[in-house]
Amino acid sequence: MMIHARRPMAPHRAFNRHATRILGAAFTCLTAVWPAAAQQPRASAAAETLYVYGPGGPLPAVSEAAAAFGRQHGIHVAVTGGPTPQWIAKGRLNADVIFSGAENMMTDYVKQLADTTGAAGGSGAPPGRIDETTIRPLYLRPVAMLVRPGNPKRIRRFEDLLRPGMKVLVVQGAGQTGLWEDVAGRTGDITVVRAFRRNIGAVAANSGEAKQRWTSDSTFDTWLIWNIWQVANPKLADAVPLSERWRIYRDAGVALTVKGRNRTHAREFAAFLESPAGARIFSRWGWMTPRAGARD
Repeated sequence: MMIHARRPMAPHRAFNRHATRILGAAFTCLTAVWPAAAQQPRASAAAETLYVYGPGGPLPAVSEAAAAFGRQHGIHVAVTGGPTPQWIAKGRLNADVIFSGAENMMTDYVKQLADTTGAAGGSGAPPGRIDETTIRPLYLRPVAMLVRPGNPKRIRRFEDLLRPGMKVLVVQGAGQTGLWEDVAGRTGDITVVRAFRRNIGAVAANSGEAKQRWTSDSTFDTWLIWNIWQVANPKLADAVPLSERWRIYRDAGVALTVKGRNRTHAREFAAFLESPAGARIFSRWGWMTPRAGARD
């Protein structure tokens, strides 16, 4: 029996095999590390947050716009809305963008957010104060009569609210300061103001409080408020529009703060609210939006 000696491997083949093993190990390490490295920029971008504050009326539209803007830009837009006392202190410290539900409300925000007693340490100008040069009115909405579902009292026009025995809920504060008086006094007839006042069953401090009263007390026949509240709460009430003779409009506005004016995404978000995409969102929530291309 012949025994054949094993031929030694050629030097170049041994080198190639050794190099292949090293490269394979290196590739395995690279693929293990690469996903984490690739995700790092996204994680960093996602960490950026814009802080936006305002009242409850425009909140549904602003929240939807914030979600759309955040997806487009890979950032988080934190929107806080509701009665002013609930957020004003935080807003003084970190607000980038402020939205309002009326011009008188925006003017109040200018004063409230500049209050130095709310600044960190009790001194210094708050970073969340409004830069008044950036205030921009956005969209109007009309006042309407909200009635119980099915309109059991058959309320068709404003004059129906003047009938003896009607019980009306109104708001005196926030974006509706003086609203019912503006409506009732539209024609210059003091007897209308007197008749309407006699039928006011309760005066809420803000729309959120009025919503609670409307929900908990079924004796109210009508709730005089902006149409958008019915759009946001369709099962809570039906809406009866007022004729132009009695109709009042007020707007939602937006402003940058001193902190926000230096942030690119804050400026872009404020512009997005007024863009065609932003207008479509506001329109879905009952706001009056201008025709395409209309701008002053």
